[in-house]
Amino acid sequence: MYIKRNLDLKIILRFAWRNLLFFALWAGAVYSAYFYLGWKFIDIPFQPLSVIGIAVAFYVGFKNSQSYDRFWEARKIWGGIVNSSRTWGNQVISLVEADHKVKKELIYRQLAWINALRIQLRQSTSFTMKENPDVERLVNRHGEQNPACDAILPFVEEEEFNQLKKRKNVATHLIKDQGLAVRQLLKEEKITEFDKQIFHSTLEELYTLQGKCERIKNTPFPRQYAYFSTVFTWIFILLLPFGLLSVFESELSELKTTFTKELFLILMIPFSVLISWIFITMEKVGSNSEDPFEGRINDVPMTALCRTIEIDLRDMLDEEELPEKIQPKDNILY
Repeated sequence: MYIKRNLDLKIILRFAWRNLLFFALWAGAVYSAYFYLGWKFIDIPFQPLSVIGIAVAFYVGFKNSQSYDRFWEARKIWGGIVNSSRTWGNQVISLVEADHKVKKELIYRQLAWINALRIQLRQSTSFTMKENPDVERLVNRHGEQNPACDAILPFVEEEEFNQLKKRKNVATHLIKDQGLAVRQLLKEEKITEFDKQIFHSTLEELYTLQGKCERIKNTPFPRQYAYFSTVFTWIFILLLPFGLLSVFESELSELKTTFTKELFLILMIPFSVLISWIFITMEKVGSNSEDPFEGRINDVPMTALCRTIEIDLRDMLDEEELPEKIQPKDNILY
């Protein structure tokens, strides 16, 4: 998640410079064909192009709205995970009549669960979006695209960790292990039957939150919207220089010299680049919000949220050497 109020120019150019170069070359080629080769027939009326632009803007706006809804739902789910984790910690501290080791085991297994869930959600899928190499190098340099599964090792015993490595869904089995631990506490009369129901209610909520995350992760944004949004945007961008030729050509009759006409008509290029960049940026904004768990620049900062939960729960255990909060890298919080 980008945390600075205004985007740095470096970040914008990292995403956009290849497209800007292509837009400039494309508009320059159209201008050269028209002015130097004398292909006067390639200009098209701007009116139908403006209709296409309006349609594309509406379509992209709808896509962006739905994409943001996915991101915001994901963020609310992780807000629920933060709250439920704190609730679990409070219940363990308040209800379990056992030594410190048992309480620590229950709370640390919760920390293992949130990190296991984070790792699972960040695994790439067949529809994971790929950016240009400059953006990919930035994400890879920060090391958050595919975190090591060993992130859960500090929170569980080695024997349990070796068992979990064999599982297809580690997070699911960690909650199951919590349920078994609660049953054992009841058997040893360290909690009451009523306490057990309270614990299981919280575990049920954790399963619900995990399922909501998996629903977003495993259900891609409808491809008919995502794909055709890109197609329509590029159709408009490729036609744009031809339409701008018509607009600028209509003003040439008032200019007297060929040199002045050439200078005037060449303004078509920067205007074409600017309009194309605006439309492709609108389209990219939606694409970057489709899958909020990939560990990319605009996604939910799950690593930072996991660390916040860890600090809170370990503080409940009265531990003194608490970890530091996750700091942003290049103004990006992961």
